[in-house]
Amino acid sequence: MSTKRNRAITLLSLGHACVDVYQGAVAALVPYFVSERAYGYAAASGVVLAASLLSSVVQPLFGALTDRWAMPWLLPLSALTGGAGVALSGVMGSYALTLAVVAVSGIGVASYHPEAARAARAAAHGSHTAMGWFSLGGNVGFALAPLLVASVVATGGLGASPLLIVPAVVGAALCVAAVRSAARRGGAADLGEVAGADDWRSFLRLSGAVACRSIVFVGLSAFVSLYVRQRTGSGVVAGTVALCVLYVGGAVGTVAGGRLADRYGRLAVVRQAYVMTVLALAGVVLVPGPTVYLFVALTSAGLYVPFSLHITLGQDYLPRRVGTASGVTLGLTVSVGGLAAPVIGALADATSLRTALLPLIALPVLGRLLLCGLREPTASGRAAQAPGTSGDRPRAASA
Repeated sequence: MSTKRNRAITLLSLGHACVDVYQGAVAALVPYFVSERAYGYAAASGVVLAASLLSSVVQPLFGALTDRWAMPWLLPLSALTGGAGVALSGVMGSYALTLAVVAVSGIGVASYHPEAARAARAAAHGSHTAMGWFSLGGNVGFALAPLLVASVVATGGLGASPLLIVPAVVGAALCVAAVRSAARRGGAADLGEVAGADDWRSFLRLSGAVACRSIVFVGLSAFVSLYVRQRTGSGVVAGTVALCVLYVGGAVGTVAGGRLADRYGRLAVVRQAYVMTVLALAGVVLVPGPTVYLFVALTSAGLYVPFSLHITLGQDYLPRRVGTASGVTLGLTVSVGGLAAPVIGALADATSLRTALLPLIALPVLGRLLLCGLREPTASGRAAQAPGTSGDRPRAASA
């Protein structure tokens, strides 16, 4: 990529990291809500649901809007909104108010992703590697969330949560810089006319697989900290380490996914990642002792290797509705996982946390089945690539 294109992707990736801190922060706050406010598993998972429910509703709306109009001003506003809700969550005087501000944060994060993904696709000019770096930014934000929350809340309690606004301010500034960089390049964020018809059938099957992946990831994000503490007999630090492993493994998996896709093709890599997730997740739930950390890392890699590939596949299946595709693959299907969190929490309250996590093993199996028969989007359905960028080599998909 050229220096200017590198600058645009770098700014967008860093801004993505600052915004997605607040997706990871909600799960990272769950143990503190349990310990300081005596929330049960169901009540704690309700906080995760609050961050996801309205987000799920508004995500397609923002995606459709960005298909019709470029809204670069939405990026810094979304960053500030996402941060403000989480920052206020620790100082609200009631459970209802806590849910309300976390829901506002979810809306902010939801409004960010379709426009940011559209802008990143344009800046990448068809390079899946560049889109991988953009996705990596969000995963880094996830990975840093438990460390950020621990450094603020573990020392100052939930009352110190307003300090969590800092990444939002930084992210808003980075988004403004990214918008200005795009403007200086003469409207490079406009994708222009795209040839090819929308393949809704393939897109919906892909979306179903992503939703299965989302439920697994959100379920683990919400409860892996508490689960590892139970399995290892250790304290808060052990749980925080497990959450960091989950998120850091995701960052590594995202980079590996882009490179593997360049060599073997996107769909082949995505399918194998789902198989890997089944085996690794079974290890998390069934294998005792400190080995759980290894299986958390492998599960994380399996969940995140296909992450950026989901986005580019979705965009290529709907070449005329890139914003909608981005809103669904990067946002809506991710939010769906939050809808399942209260079910997992209620089952854990009624039985045990281990029993509640067992059904998650079946979901990547279902996701893999949904991927059977999908084919690589045709070249006519893709955005034109700039010279020197790398994309997938079309090949027949293997079931």
